[in-house]
Amino acid sequence: MATTDVSLYEKLYHYVENPVVPEIKDYLMTGNPQKLIVLLACYLFFCLRLGPWYMKDRKPYQLKTVINVYNVFQIFISLYLFYEGTIYLFFTDFNFCCQGLDDVKSPSSARIAKAVWLYYFVKLIDLMDTVFFVLRKSNRQITALHVHHHTIMPIITWVGVTFVPGGQGVIIGYINSLVHAVMYTYYLLAGLGDEYKKYLWWKKYLTMMQLVQFAIVLIHSVNSLFYSCSYPVIFKLFTIFYAILFLNMFGNFYYNSYIKAKNDKNIRNVSSGINKAANNKTH
Repeated sequence: MATTDVSLYEKLYHYVENPVVPEIKDYLMTGNPQKLIVLLACYLFFCLRLGPWYMKDRKPYQLKTVINVYNVFQIFISLYLFYEGTIYLFFTDFNFCCQGLDDVKSPSSARIAKAVWLYYFVKLIDLMDTVFFVLRKSNRQITALHVHHHTIMPIITWVGVTFVPGGQGVIIGYINSLVHAVMYTYYLLAGLGDEYKKYLWWKKYLTMMQLVQFAIVLIHSVNSLFYSCSYPVIFKLFTIFYAILFLNMFGNFYYNSYIKAKNDKNIRNVSSGINKAANNKTH
């Protein structure tokens, strides 16, 4: 039994230290996951403990200029990743039924691997979202969904860049990059001032876009199980699991924020109207 465990560990260590695309080994925050684990531990400690303690008796930081620059960066980097995904999906021999990894020696393999790494690194930069919330004392926005999503995505993308930097998994980042470009456009407009609030009526549609992206990824991954290619089945199943998980989490958020909240508001309005009518009759 011990021999099997050692063998499995050695295999994992080999793949971590010798990624599918060799160039990736020299990229920032790749290889051994210890650096990523430490970074995520610091992120969680700051956002859930140290940050709130530090800000408890302090006024919120404004950070308006910093956040606007950050949002612009996120929009452009997301659009760039969407462009790279478009080239890979529609201008190579990509098979939408089931697409394995490209030949390591092919130009498309090296190019998409760099894009997958950049997508992974952007997920690390995304951690600043929560840091900004803490420093601005926007505690209402630091939900369990938000923290879970921002913690798990770097881990998932690290797995992708290490073991499957290409293939059909690119579809996930492709759709997500478009959603993020739209999402950070919303954040940018929201941060420009009250005069732009009239253009922000479409907030709930951001969550709808996220739900649609998870549904597309789920359907595609399930369908790919019926086709054979070199893309590992374990990663198809992994994608299906997380697509269902995120559909459930974001679906609950949408229901509680927009459907249940609206129904509760209508009930309160009806109750208020009935009480007002009853009061008028007594006078």
